[in-house]
Amino acid sequence: MITFIVRRLLTGLVLLAAITTLGFTLLYLGGGDIARKILGENADEQTVALKAQELGLDRPVFAQYGDWVVNALGGDLGASWFSGQPVAAAILSRLAVTLSLVTGAVVLIAIISVTLGVLAATKREWIDRVAQVIALLGFAIPNFLFAVALVLLFALTLGWFDPTGYVQFTTSPSGWAKTVTLPVVALALGGIAAITQQVRGSVIDALRNDYVRTLRSRGIPARRVILKHVLRNAAGPALAVLAVYFVGLMGGAVIVEQVFAIPGLGQVAVQATTQGDIPLVMGLLVATGIIVIVFNLLVDLAQGWLNPKVRLS
Repeated sequence: MITFIVRRLLTGLVLLAAITTLGFTLLYLGGGDIARKILGENADEQTVALKAQELGLDRPVFAQYGDWVVNALGGDLGASWFSGQPVAAAILSRLAVTLSLVTGAVVLIAIISVTLGVLAATKREWIDRVAQVIALLGFAIPNFLFAVALVLLFALTLGWFDPTGYVQFTTSPSGWAKTVTLPVVALALGGIAAITQQVRGSVIDALRNDYVRTLRSRGIPARRVILKHVLRNAAGPALAVLAVYFVGLMGGAVIVEQVFAIPGLGQVAVQATTQGDIPLVMGLLVATGIIVIVFNLLVDLAQGWLNPKVRLS
C-alpha cells in the first residue's frame, strides 16, 4: 500500500511540475505589458522600464521561472504585483469558501448519483426515464445557465434562498446553508448526470454476472446482494469518472462564484488572470493542483480498497 501511495504522489508531483511550467510560460507570453498595467497608461517609458526591471520581467522567462520554483519550494509564493498582498494569504483567505462549494457538490453528486443509478438499473420503468431526463439536462445545460435559473426561481421568485453573497459558517450556520445551497446544486448538476449514467451502466453489467445469480439462488436478499456485492464492483468506474469530473468542478466553481457573488477563489482567479498578475495566478495553479492531486489520491485509495488489483496496476 505504501508503494502504491508513493507512486501516485510522484505522478501527481510530475503533473504539478508540468502544469506550473506550462502555465508560467503561457502567462509570460500572453501577459502583455504588465509593468504598464500596474503603473497605468499615463506612466512614462522610463518608469515602466524601471518597474519591469524591478519585477524581473526583463529577464528570460526560464530564469524567472527558476527563481519562482526555488522560492515556491521554500514556501514563498511571492506577493501580488497589483495589491502587494502575499499570495499565500490571498489564496488561503478564500480557499475554504471554494472548497465548501466543491465538497458539497461532490457529496451531493455521490448521494444522488448512486441512489438514482441503482434504482434506474434495478427498477427501470419511470425511474430509469427520470434518470435519462436528468442526464440530458445535465449534459445540455451549462453550469452558469442553471445557476441563473436557480436564482430566478428559488431566490428572486420564491425567496427561499439568498440570491448572492456568502455567510461564514461560524457566523450563522443557517445563513451559510442559505448562501451555499444553490451554488452547490448548480455545480452538481453535470456530475449527477455523468455519474448516474456510469453507476446505472455498471450496476446493469454487474447484475448480469454469474456470481450475482449464484448469490440470489442461495436465498440472499436482493437488497443485500446489491449493497454488499454489486455496488462494490460498480463503484470503481464511477469513482474514476468522479475523479475526472472533480477538475471540472474546480473550474465550474470559478463561474458559479461569479453568478452568486461568492468571495471564493473564482473572483481572485478572474481578476488575477485579467491583470496578468503572474505570482497570484501561479499560486492559484499550485493550490488547485495540490487539491486535485489529493482528491485523486483519495479516489485511488478507495479504488484500491474496493479492488486490490488496482494497487498492483
